[in-house]
Amino acid sequence: MEVEANSLYEAAALAIRVFKQHECEPQALHKLDVEMRTSVKHTLTVRRLREWLQGSSKTPKEAVLKERLRELA
Repeated sequence: MEVEANSLYEAAALAIRVFKQHECEPQALHKLDVEMRTSVKHTLTVRRLREWLQGSSKTPKEAVLKERLRELA
């Protein structure tokens, strides 16, 4: 699927939302391959995304971002 995002974690959270909408939510150890249009490809597990979302934030900006992404994923 293709999503528009400003970061790796936002792309992963948006992808999970699409999976949920189609009733096939990935489990914690499933991997999400994220490929940027710049041809840079990143891989992270759903568990890693969730750990990052639940972890502490270093800045107020990051806290706002994590809150928004938690609502998506």
